[in-house]
Amino acid sequence: MSASSSSLESLIHSIIPQSRNDHVVFNDIIAHCKDVLSSHKGQNRERDIGHLVDLVKRRLAQNRPDGTSSVQFTNLLSRLLEQVHFPSGILYWNTLVPSFLPSLAPSPPITYKHTPTVSPVDAASPPQLKKGQSKAEVLREVRARSGYPHIPELALLRDALYLLQGISGKHIRFATGKERVGELSLLFTEDHGYCITAPTKQLIYRLSEVGHLYILVDRFIRDREARSGIGMIEQSLCHHLQSQLTEYYRLIAILESHLNISSNAQAQDTRHSLSTVSPEPNVRLEESGLTLKRLDVWINEWRLRMRMMSVCVEAAKDTHGGALVNLIHSYTENGDPFVRKFTDQLLEEVSQPFFETLQKWLFSGELYDPYLEFFVTVDPELAHLQYVHPSSIATSAGVMTGDGGFSGVNIDQDDLTGERESGLRLWQAKYKFRQEMLPAFVGEGFGSKIFSTGKSLNFIRYSCHDTDWIATREKMSNTNGTLQYSDIFGLERSIDAAYRIASQRLFDIFFDKFRLLDHLRALKNYLLLGHGDFADQLMETIGPSLSKPANSLYRHNLTATLETAIRSSNAQKDPSDVLRRLDARMLEYSQGEIGWDVFTLEYKVDAPLDTVLDPDSMVKYLKLFNHLWKMKRIESTMTKGWVRTASATKTFIRICELEPQWHKIRLITAEMIHFIRQMAAYCHLEVIECSWKTLMDFINEKEGDLDALISAHRVYLDRMVKKILLIGPKAGREENLLNQVKEAFSLILGFYDATEHFYNLCMTESSRRDSERDQIRGIYTVTDKHAGPQQSEALLSSLRQCTEYGATFSEKVQVILQGLQAHADLDCRFLGVRLSFSDFYRSKKDPQVQSKS
Repeated sequence: MSASSSSLESLIHSIIPQSRNDHVVFNDIIAHCKDVLSSHKGQNRERDIGHLVDLVKRRLAQNRPDGTSSVQFTNLLSRLLEQVHFPSGILYWNTLVPSFLPSLAPSPPITYKHTPTVSPVDAASPPQLKKGQSKAEVLREVRARSGYPHIPELALLRDALYLLQGISGKHIRFATGKERVGELSLLFTEDHGYCITAPTKQLIYRLSEVGHLYILVDRFIRDREARSGIGMIEQSLCHHLQSQLTEYYRLIAILESHLNISSNAQAQDTRHSLSTVSPEPNVRLEESGLTLKRLDVWINEWRLRMRMMSVCVEAAKDTHGGALVNLIHSYTENGDPFVRKFTDQLLEEVSQPFFETLQKWLFSGELYDPYLEFFVTVDPELAHLQYVHPSSIATSAGVMTGDGGFSGVNIDQDDLTGERESGLRLWQAKYKFRQEMLPAFVGEGFGSKIFSTGKSLNFIRYSCHDTDWIATREKMSNTNGTLQYSDIFGLERSIDAAYRIASQRLFDIFFDKFRLLDHLRALKNYLLLGHGDFADQLMETIGPSLSKPANSLYRHNLTATLETAIRSSNAQKDPSDVLRRLDARMLEYSQGEIGWDVFTLEYKVDAPLDTVLDPDSMVKYLKLFNHLWKMKRIESTMTKGWVRTASATKTFIRICELEPQWHKIRLITAEMIHFIRQMAAYCHLEVIECSWKTLMDFINEKEGDLDALISAHRVYLDRMVKKILLIGPKAGREENLLNQVKEAFSLILGFYDATEHFYNLCMTESSRRDSERDQIRGIYTVTDKHAGPQQSEALLSSLRQCTEYGATFSEKVQVILQGLQAHADLDCRFLGVRLSFSDFYRSKKDPQVQSKS
């Protein structure tokens, strides 16, 4: 083996350690090296440039299958061949070595103005390793003699400072347009016979990342400054980012001063470097100067800052307002102390507009949010409504018909959608809660309290016309300090205190100033028939009028009868403000209906009482009154019927053969009275009074806000509607059950009419028989000789009708009991037990039980 071959093998083993153990790789490299060396001596000329280009493209296709690298290589090669005749062997060598030694492989050489004085053959033979000399130093010597001088570090430093400011330098520039590959792409201009090593490029890439992020942040700030209608939170973000960039500019100025010191210190060496190339690629500056590695250390903290700022900038493109504050807050959940501290400082600045808006809303009830950044927003249609005029109510949101249905024919709907609903609309619809704008550090619970507190203050001032609202605001302001992000615990205490004071004041206004509890009692006493003596007096005085056709009744007569009933009962002791709101009127009626079918009481409320007693609630009160009034009528009717059947028959009727029939009629009457009284007791005692007790417990505690009061009243009312009207969870079944109850009511009224008719016939028959007895005694009266058979036939027909009503009623009650036993509500099931006392209806239905009895 020749000395040159031995030297080549030693060089390959030294440069490519992989070849020491892999003989295939070693032999391949040896062969290619010999081809390269022989090509300089005029041998193997057949290896032309086209073949080498194909080899390069195949290797690039393996690394980058998308073909982008091959296109770039073709472009660069064409530009290279236009300027210089490059030996094909060197190009071939450069396609081979990077696959084994990427960290040390130089970039493909471009045009050099300085021609290397060392021949490639001499450069290929490694120099002898001197004592104490490292392999890296040997490699630098080989590269220096092979014509690969490095750009002085001073020039790279100057370009690096440009890159940190987002500016392209002389040797390094940011790629633009089609040159860009990815978000961050650099182009290295290795001209004038200089090149840049791979580690240096990697270091410059790290530095250029800061400049790239700086470009993004600065571009965002400039873009927001040029726009109009930017929110205050985004403006605060831009202001904070600009202050950070100002500090960054100071750092760049300091680094440039250090560079100038280094430049002055190396002035003499720089002038010498203009004519000769330094063999050392990385010239070490004096200790007080600046190097690329020192620059990387200087800029390391700002790299983290720029990354955080760029993340905020990217997020701010699609979010704004409270959502942006919430997004920045999410970055505080980081284990890195630097990231957490930077985010806290950023939030302290960015959240200032949020807390200023919060301060006004929480302690004044005023919403100043021109850019819609707060989590509370106002309805544009209701924003101008600052106060409401009290207005009386003609009806609820619909008109109840005689059968319990509702229609809107007789009602002017404009009165219902205007001032009628203004109190409820101002409370529920004027301001809206936007969950997406609520910052996470506030929380949903405290966000709801903030929303309610501001609404309460606004409602107190503009809807309730409270003259003491300023004192309330001052009281709230004395309990808070400065709201800021750094004092979350203080923020929570201020929210709790403001919520408690505002809610308490609103409760006091409703119950002390507007006497809400008096109106709730009035609805219970009059529309729910809680005043027993008033209901009896009204039933007694208005009953004869209601038996007439509906078209013959007049409202002024009903009103006069209502006043009589009030003066004849304890209702006259109620406050005058309550009594003036009570009125009697007729519902929409159709042909053939009587006064009982269309009569109703109504209770008029105005703003702001209609916030709690809203139109939907008044509709439910009218539903309940319609149902309870029917039960009251039936109970009163059956009481009169019992008096007839129990006492009058014994006193005036002398028909002994009809005593068993009258006994059956008394049993049926008792059965009906039991049914209607159990229904009435269930409605008044188990439903109304129990629901009222729950509502009073809430009112006495006075906890929560106006929403809680509205909700408590709705729960109270819904509970009564469901239980009294026997409404269940399954659609359709409850309507059928309620219809069965209404049919039972109709059967009772029909039975009463049949009993009255039978009673009158019995009285007639009794008078006829008395006349016959008088004739026997010699007293003669005018009688019809043919009246006896006709009267007997009429009695039998009327008795048959009473019996049929009784049997049909029993069957109907059995159907009702079956529905109640399967009802989901426990109280409704207990009603079924009370109606079927001692399994009375079960014994009727079950043949086995009937046979045992």
